Amino acid sequence: MHGAIDLGARQAASRKQQERRAQGGGAPAQGAPGGPYVVDVTDQTFNTEVVERSQSVPVLVDFWAEWCGPCKQLGPILEKLATEAAGKWILAKVDVDANPQLGAYMQQMGVRGIPFVAAVVAGQLLPFLNGAAPEPQVRQAIDQLFDALRKEGILPDAPEGEQPAPGEEAPAADPVYSAAEEALQRGDLDGAKLAFERILAADPRDGEAKQGLALVELSLRVRSLDAERVLQEAAEKPGDVQAQISASDVEMVSGRIDEAFDRLVGAVRRGAGDDRDAARKHLLSLFELLPPDDPRVGKARRGLQSALF
Repeated sequence: MHGAIDLGARQAASRKQQERRAQGGGAPAQGAPGGPYVVDVTDQTFNTEVVERSQSVPVLVDFWAEWCGPCKQLGPILEKLATEAAGKWILAKVDVDANPQLGAYMQQMGVRGIPFVAAVVAGQLLPFLNGAAPEPQVRQAIDQLFDALRKEGILPDAPEGEQPAPGEEAPAADPVYSAAEEALQRGDLDGAKLAFERILAADPRDGEAKQGLALVELSLRVRSLDAERVLQEAAEKPGDVQAQISASDVEMVSGRIDEAFDRLVGAVRRGAGDDRDAARKHLLSLFELLPPDDPRVGKARRGLQSALF
């Protein structure tokens, strides 16, 4: 695997640390909300839960933090896919704030931002994903990763029971979703936007397409912005709704979600007419970036209702 990192040295160091501890180390990580195929991993349990376990089953390691907004978009997707995989691979979640050794180790690999996902197979660590993405793209990336590992002989072929029966073809991928995924992989945000819009034109209730479109549109809006200048202008012009909208986008991509929501609720409260409506509509569009049951969305909805009435 090109770019793979051998975790053998870390495993040996971890064993020495465990030998020095009175009872041989901490308890195994407890299962995360995603079920038996998702585990929370700490500095003390990484060796057992990830390095040793990877000798028998692939492990995807999700490095995240509570303050990281994109992490909270990617995490539930990974947990859902791990549950669907039913043991074909395991998801290990690492809170980098609570586990400084693993956070520092991630930085030693050259990773500067989260969310970051690494694949660990047979004690070898392979950088995999950096940043959030819609579920279809994450699903496809995982499938492609494991296909590549099988071709290199690192993973066994899929069990016979998972192969299509004789004369039966595997289900065809949705061509419109495939177009969106391929555009995202090429970095073609405009093409991805058009593909997601076509999906929603056919089914306006498609939640995955809504989230994908919201992420793409946010990326398009901020790619040419100078974040520091945008925030400074918003501070200098609190009554300028467009300045507040741009600042909320900058805050969203940096994980400052509550600040982005509060900024727009304030713009609605202070504004009138078209300006007020523009702030309201932009706030509603940002809600699409998070799961509907996210408590920050609920709080902001209540704030918006209070500002309007």
